[in-house]
Amino acid sequence: MICLDTNLVRGLVKGAKESAELIEWYQSGEVLLSAVPAWYEFLCGPITGQQIGAIRAFLSGGISAFEEVQATEAARLFNATGRIRRLRVDAMIAATAIAASARLATSNTEDFKTFVPHGLKLVL
Repeated sequence: MICLDTNLVRGLVKGAKESAELIEWYQSGEVLLSAVPAWYEFLCGPITGQQIGAIRAFLSGGISAFEEVQATEAARLFNATGRIRRLRVDAMIAATAIAASARLATSNTEDFKTFVPHGLKLVL
């Protein structure tokens, strides 16, 4: 299972690395999902309804809810990594991946690698 970060928008760009990865994962039967915070950031766009539908079609695992389990995990990650304010939403996305036992696919490995020692697995 792979949880997609916000930069899944690059999956819409023909010839982009992210586009090729999305297609490869989808064709291999990998379950793909998005965390609610990542989906929110994605929808902030700019993005068209057609593009939303195209990415949504890849999400066989749907859009994972952000509930108490994810909130508790996000707070743990945020506190364990030094309470860096700019990483609050990233902690929420990482927590969703951890709670779903999924690896996180992101082009933003620099920010997310801080969560790896605390249980996050990245797609590299």
